[in-house]
Amino acid sequence: MPDLIVGDRGVLDRKDFPSLFKALNRAGYDIIGPTVREGAIVYDRISKVEELPIGWTDRQGGGKYRLERRSDEALFGYNVGPFSWKKFLFQPHERLWTATRDGSAFKVRVEPNDGRPMAFLGMRACELAALTIQDKVFTGGPAVDPSYEARRTHVLRVAVQCGVAGANCFCTSMGTGPGVSGGADLVLTELVKADSHTFLIEVRTEAGRAAVAGLAVHAGSSSVDEEAKQVVEKTRKAVTKTMNTDKIRDLLLTNLDHPRWELVAKRCLACTNCTMVCPTCFCSTHEEVPILGTNAVERWRRWDSCFNLQFSELHGQSVRKSTLSRYRQWLTHKLASWHDQFGMSGCVGCGRCITWCPVGIDLTEEVAAIRVPAAKPMESKP
Repeated sequence: MPDLIVGDRGVLDRKDFPSLFKALNRAGYDIIGPTVREGAIVYDRISKVEELPIGWTDRQGGGKYRLERRSDEALFGYNVGPFSWKKFLFQPHERLWTATRDGSAFKVRVEPNDGRPMAFLGMRACELAALTIQDKVFTGGPAVDPSYEARRTHVLRVAVQCGVAGANCFCTSMGTGPGVSGGADLVLTELVKADSHTFLIEVRTEAGRAAVAGLAVHAGSSSVDEEAKQVVEKTRKAVTKTMNTDKIRDLLLTNLDHPRWELVAKRCLACTNCTMVCPTCFCSTHEEVPILGTNAVERWRRWDSCFNLQFSELHGQSVRKSTLSRYRQWLTHKLASWHDQFGMSGCVGCGRCITWCPVGIDLTEEVAAIRVPAAKPMESKP
């Protein structure tokens, strides 16, 4: 079969999957993909197929996550783990510039970013949607984040159709999955049967075409396209968690005094886990760090969270002193005022915030509860 072009599909046998790694490396990409580490499936730099979570799956619930063995040797037979792809573009801790005293002035050296090409292998539909949101946050306005843009420009998005629906997934409610509709350069569908193990590869962009030039694919059986569709359809039917998003912006912003906020605040630990694992949250803070023994100072950016008391501090006072007010700020921004700010929801339905909340707070349950009219509204608490 000749090289794939945009719009083409080809079948790659499992035994030939290492050739995809070779093709991506040959095209100049560092491969970032899923791997098992410390009891979870995380994203990191990988160099060979054996580092993928072969034969592993995950079981998730409210505040629960564990790995289990599958009955087959699927490479992508899991849901989503604690990390999202944003940490490779919007880094958790990043030096922005260094200023050095030069007489009565300062010389500022902006931290260089080589924008080394990365292939994100194993992106799911909800994660592609999250990347679209982050693109809008960091590059969609008049003030473009240069370090994010430098990295993002050289990313190849290699998506995998979801073959597993996690217990906390509600992507169908958010219109973000489980099928990959857009935003990918290449799309893989893993087809595991008793007598075969193959991957249907779809080329969506010119960058994707160039990355798989020379890959050893074949046409496959006449039923391969239908088999791939059934993988997504089966996953779609397996998604059980839902969230009613009808007029959700107005629902939340007109119910700021609903008593449900107080109930959830009694459970919330304000630990920031939900914002750390979220693939779209972008709060950060900056700090100047002097280099002892020199005339230089560095400016660093690090992830922050609206759940931190100091995050909303103005003139030495936090304007959101209670856990209630901070949880309400997070949820109303994510699902309501994000629409005003960016023209879209800030949630993609991946369910990470539910899984990694130590007390299992479920935002879909909170929204459903707020839809129930309050018998006695509470007073707003700062």
